[in-house]
Amino acid sequence: MGIGVWQVVLVLVIVLIIFGAGKLPKVMGDVAKGVKNFKSGMAEEVTDSSSDSKPVENTSAQVSESAENKEDSVKS
Repeated sequence: MGIGVWQVVLVLVIVLIIFGAGKLPKVMGDVAKGVKNFKSGMAEEVTDSSSDSKPVENTSAQVSESAENKEDSVKS
């Protein structure tokens, strides 16, 4: 049981009535941007979760920043 042709046509007619023909391209562009952002966010989440099992390498900036923080805490 899937979405039939008549259901798709009905949804498109309702969208056309609600938004009008003038605003429809802008609305569809916004929907496309939202889908693209959602997909990229899901891809980032997958790469983040796969990198959790791997050891994290510290960059030189992170190492120097943590060293500065340790020095500041010792001075205080």
